[in-house]
Amino acid sequence: MESQIALLRGVNLGAHNRVAMARLRELLTAAGYGSVRTHLQSGNVVLTADTAADDTAERISAELAREYGAAIPVLVRTVDELADVVAADPFGSAATDPSRYLVQFRDTAPDPAPLAAAATGAERYAVVGREIYLWLPNGVHSSKLAAAVNRAGGTGRNWRTVLRLLELAREIA
Repeated sequence: MESQIALLRGVNLGAHNRVAMARLRELLTAAGYGSVRTHLQSGNVVLTADTAADDTAERISAELAREYGAAIPVLVRTVDELADVVAADPFGSAATDPSRYLVQFRDTAPDPAPLAAAATGAERYAVVGREIYLWLPNGVHSSKLAAAVNRAGGTGRNWRTVLRLLELAREIA
């Protein structure tokens, strides 16, 4: 079984797509995944699986649809893929606040053209493979770049969460 990280998009944000993490752990354990752990309330799961990451994402999404009656997008990375995301860190020490340094995880590589037009001031972005790295020194909420990245699809996590998920995934590997 391989250690994998499942990232659910858009859960527990306001009144929509409410998913209790304890119930999510039960659901995924019953579906045959091992060492299921969640981090925070925003749909971060580490688990072990005997399926490829894409298959795991599809299976989890189907389980969530059955349980909650809603289509909740799920992206899955293996522990090695997440380690590569961390190793590829394009901003390094320039990103001084991990809560304002984000990674947008996607299924496919994004088109960077719309992002260039949205970046303003000190905001920076880098596309590495399927991921978009964002340094937003003035925060996420008023950022046109963050809004453009969200429109491009995928799901975002701040750097502190990315590092913690890698740590948790390595613990169960």
